[in-house]
Amino acid sequence: LVLTDDNLATVALAVGEGRRIYDNIRRFLRYGLSGGAAELLVMLAGPFLGLPLPLLPAQILWVNLLTHGLPGVALGSEPADPGAMRRPPRPPAESVLGAGLWQRIARVGVIIAAVTLAVALWGQATGRPWQSMAFLALGTTQLAVAAGSRVRPGTLANPALPAAIASALALQLAGLYLPFLQDLLHTQPLPAT
Repeated sequence: LVLTDDNLATVALAVGEGRRIYDNIRRFLRYGLSGGAAELLVMLAGPFLGLPLPLLPAQILWVNLLTHGLPGVALGSEPADPGAMRRPPRPPAESVLGAGLWQRIARVGVIIAAVTLAVALWGQATGRPWQSMAFLALGTTQLAVAAGSRVRPGTLANPALPAAIASALALQLAGLYLPFLQDLLHTQPLPAT
């Protein structure tokens, strides 16, 4: 840090901004890695549960593009946590994935995978297009995690995130209902019910 204004308050502002950036990196890692872990779990556990190929490669790429694209970038612009400057400094040797982040990533990944697999199994058991249902469930649950990752839920502190989530959700639905995307992703339209 270089002080160019000869004001010690600049140090406090810089530390606060550093903590905001660090928190947003951890927030994105929790979001991105839990989604990736869920995709791995779905693809590994699905065949053991009777789902021959839970998702096609194009579907996984589509979900990754949507969930890690706009919402991932918008998570980087989350405002600082109001209590960030009241926290003690983190230990210098602590990993960015430390302080329980690995455990949270695993928990969220398991929940996303469980929801996706449950929806797929239910769809398969009831004769519905289960692969399209799994595709939709995986994408929407990951977007729900992005919505739950906000510093101040229910406020307009970061209007880019709800807009990014809405855009990604619209594109996820387009993957089910637009004919050219149905051909590309091998999806089937789902009835509203």
